[in-house]
Amino acid sequence: MMRTFPTLRCAAALLLALGLGSPVGGTWAAPQAASVPVAGASLERSVKAAYLFKFLGYVEFAAPLEAGAPLVVGVLGADDVAAEVTRLTAGRTVNGRAVTVRTLRDGDPVAGMQMLFVGADAERPLQTLRGAAQGGVLTVTEDENGLQQGAVINFRLVEERIRFEVSLPAAERSNIRLSSRLLSVAYHVQKGN
Repeated sequence: MMRTFPTLRCAAALLLALGLGSPVGGTWAAPQAASVPVAGASLERSVKAAYLFKFLGYVEFAAPLEAGAPLVVGVLGADDVAAEVTRLTAGRTVNGRAVTVRTLRDGDPVAGMQMLFVGADAERPLQTLRGAAQGGVLTVTEDENGLQQGAVINFRLVEERIRFEVSLPAAERSNIRLSSRLLSVAYHVQKGN
């Protein structure tokens, strides 16, 4: 029998138990961390926001950042996720860098970002993903065909659990490297030809 967690307080406890609430530099929890039970849209958004924060610590970006520059996360088509990532990252750092969240609208430039989350409400996700890949941005989506559209990481709801899949060819096209630790907890890893 599957347990569900109907409140955000339970979700917060769950995320802490999975290691998603711990500072980056800690370890991912056992592979179950890639499979979080969900019940309700707000819990789903909270879990995705926690994953977005954690993903930042497991990626090497090709473009060097200026000393002291924050990691910039853009969120398109999911204002509630942007608000939750902002809340989660307040006062926290990833590899010694602060995290800044920008809520984007269709057509906004993605230059200067390290991560872009394209939510289900984005109007032109494919065009946005192509532009982000050219800029060396880690792209994350929540679409059934996210990897086929060019995302590096895509959230999927599988048996009422949030899981994520990864495309190594998309990461290579974006000129970013993903940690083997991240890949080890992914639901599915799409490899090159």
